[in-house]
Amino acid sequence: MDLELARRWLGVAVGEARAGGSEGGIPIGAALYGPDGVLLGRGRNRRVQDGDPSMHAETAAFRDAGRQRSYRGTTMVTTLSPCWYCSGLVRQFGISRVVVGEAETFHGGHEWLAEHGVEVVVLGDPGCVELMRTFIEKNPALWNEDIGDE
Repeated sequence: MDLELARRWLGVAVGEARAGGSEGGIPIGAALYGPDGVLLGRGRNRRVQDGDPSMHAETAAFRDAGRQRSYRGTTMVTTLSPCWYCSGLVRQFGISRVVVGEAETFHGGHEWLAEHGVEVVVLGDPGCVELMRTFIEKNPALWNEDIGDE
């Protein structure tokens, strides 16, 4: 995948993450792009805002995209390495590629996805790292709840 394009697409997910943080939620964002590069859906972690433990950023972007005939060739872009729940969503629906903003603050299922044929691009974006580190430092209990590490 072209890294310049990946970074541009990451910008949409970062915008979602920042919006979620400003709403008092967990600042993780995602976007789903079609094989032709068209933005299909975007979303942010809304677990806090909606009181819904299943509303992760990738789930929100997936839902926003609506029903697709096929997810082959699509790219899920996320500010943070996807958790096992969101990694399962990628596998279940055959999303072809995942672009990860960062995997330092949380090492989710992206390696498992790669082992199962999903193209994974980890950008190591310093802005994504800083966004999560700041959030985790200020909200450790909420972060531990989000990652299931109470």
